[in-house]
Amino acid sequence: MTRTRGILCAALLALAALYAWWFARDGQWVAVVVFALPPLLLALSLLRGGGARTGFWAGVLALLWFSHGIMVAWTRAPERGLALAAVALAVAIVLAASLPGLRARFGARSRSS
Repeated sequence: MTRTRGILCAALLALAALYAWWFARDGQWVAVVVFALPPLLLALSLLRGGGARTGFWAGVLALLWFSHGIMVAWTRAPERGLALAAVALAVAIVLAASLPGLRARFGARSRSS
């Protein structure tokens, strides 16, 4: 596993744990499944050697997690810390999922110049 995939996997696992703890403490088990299961499954896919498609879907879903975190941070002050932690993890996921493509796109250009 490359370093970037390791960071992506760690961020996905951290986000799954954050969502599981956040919603389980209030007894919202449907929310635990809806929010914690997708990053957990994506992390497991990466650990099993998932390809670029896994990174793509992690990046797409991270945009939704980012939006949810911003919305909660803006509207629910008691949950602001958890929401901002989710936002930070979502940004890390987007960056880690995008980095291989950015390197492939712009790395070749800088070497040929």
